[in-house]
Amino acid sequence: MTEHQALAVTQIFCNLGSLAYASCSDQYNSSMRIALTKTFGFEAAHFLPCFPEGHKCRRMHGHSFKIDVVVEGEVDEAKGYLIDFAEVKAATKPVEDALDHRVLNEIEGLENPTAELLSKWVWDRLAPSLPLLACVRVHETCTSSAEYRGE
Repeated sequence: MTEHQALAVTQIFCNLGSLAYASCSDQYNSSMRIALTKTFGFEAAHFLPCFPEGHKCRRMHGHSFKIDVVVEGEVDEAKGYLIDFAEVKAATKPVEDALDHRVLNEIEGLENPTAELLSKWVWDRLAPSLPLLACVRVHETCTSSAEYRGE
């Protein structure tokens, strides 16, 4: 049955009142690609040793970081969703714990913790447990962010 035919049949049944209850998979008939975002935050200090002498970012300072973890893929027609947000949260928890209330420069691989390098560092730790990972976006401030897409 084509998608058009399936839609016509569904409309007929609905019009006749025969479909009082629809299953999750009956709510749509075509594939749907979606991007989901789960955000976590942490407080941390850092300094950027590669910035010029006298630059404010070269001095120790802190941020309330927000990190968006974006997963992308086709919605499972049987379930009606891409991935349980709790799965994404569980994958991010060890990363959040490793970064929260730390001096980022003291963490292996973050000796020069720019937003760009931090986004890749987070990606490298999440990718093994989140195969649908599409993007990690690090918000250093409410107006400044860097995103890494695994390239």
